[in-house]
Amino acid sequence: MFLLESYSIAVCFCFITMLCWGSWGNAQKAAGKTWRFELFYWDYVIGVLLTALVFAFTLGSQGEFGRSFAADIQQAAPAALWSAFLGGVVFNAANILLVAAIAIAGMAVAFPVGIGLALILGVALNYFADQAGNPVLLASGVALVAFAIIVNAAAYGKLPKSEQIGASKTKGIVLALVCGILMSTFYYFVAQSLAKVEVPKAVAEVEVLDAAELVGEAESSPETDLAVEKVSVEMSENTELRDVTYSNLAIKGAKLESGKLTPYSANVVFALGIFLSSFVVVTFCQLKPFVGEPVSPLAFFRGSFREHFWGWIGGAIWAVGMTLNVVAAGVASPAISYGLGQGATLVAAIWGVFIWREFREAPKGTGKQLFVMFLAFVLGIALIIAAKL
Repeated sequence: MFLLESYSIAVCFCFITMLCWGSWGNAQKAAGKTWRFELFYWDYVIGVLLTALVFAFTLGSQGEFGRSFAADIQQAAPAALWSAFLGGVVFNAANILLVAAIAIAGMAVAFPVGIGLALILGVALNYFADQAGNPVLLASGVALVAFAIIVNAAAYGKLPKSEQIGASKTKGIVLALVCGILMSTFYYFVAQSLAKVEVPKAVAEVEVLDAAELVGEAESSPETDLAVEKVSVEMSENTELRDVTYSNLAIKGAKLESGKLTPYSANVVFALGIFLSSFVVVTFCQLKPFVGEPVSPLAFFRGSFREHFWGWIGGAIWAVGMTLNVVAAGVASPAISYGLGQGATLVAAIWGVFIWREFREAPKGTGKQLFVMFLAFVLGIALIIAAKL
């Protein structure tokens, strides 16, 4: 299968994720205002699943290292399959709640509460599960991105009242809070299903001896002697090395951890969780919508090709971002990958500001807020990237 070895490329993948996650919602606008979101969502989840399968049978089944998709699914332990599947179910519930919160309380309330909370809790959860990177830089970057989201919300709050939803915001805030908690956990479940790279002890010891010889050729110092001694002790105390960095697969004798999933397999199981849970979550929202009149399940089959097409495109765009993000997590770490990916909120804001012209009727001074928002966002992203350098 295709795997990353370079951190810089992993960061590029996360930026693509950011673009995909912040852009897929445009497909709903293209589908038309008369096509209800509940109906659009069915095509969206179909697009997510089909795209995940395409990646699994192409990049996920080719290459010198790792396991093919079919072989990987066959050897996977039930716990790994369930973890990735549960991630899809949790994400689906969170995504629906976010849309409902936006419909009730408006973008200015739902996004900072829901996505802001998800960003902070999600990065913290994934970092404690896999402590890779500088925690100070990571926390500072997340704080700046969260600040940018809040500034974005304040800018939305300045729009004329006719542009905002007038329904009770209390219900919307509650939904956004629940959404944020759920959204912060879905990536953790997916990350826990991913296989790490196992390097046999014998191979690792040879590398330590080679390193010791190089140190011996150089001028000896307390620092170099201590470094070799430390690594040697670590090798002797472990039966094998285990690392999430996929570049270690190039080491002779290295292999993927058995019982766990490759990024492509985990992504398919995750997408399957989204698809199957939609029969409960989306159907419930159609019959008991948070906003608007109930929608008949049969209304989906009365849609035009154009309406269905944009749903598939929206799902495909989001799934491309998720696939690249999970692949990048093997090099960048789940916390950094998730943190960069959730910067999609600001990408969506860029679409709103420059393409859809959502702030054309905003009062004077809003432009300065938007500038502060984008500046904080860029600085936050830079700190998140620097956390692993």
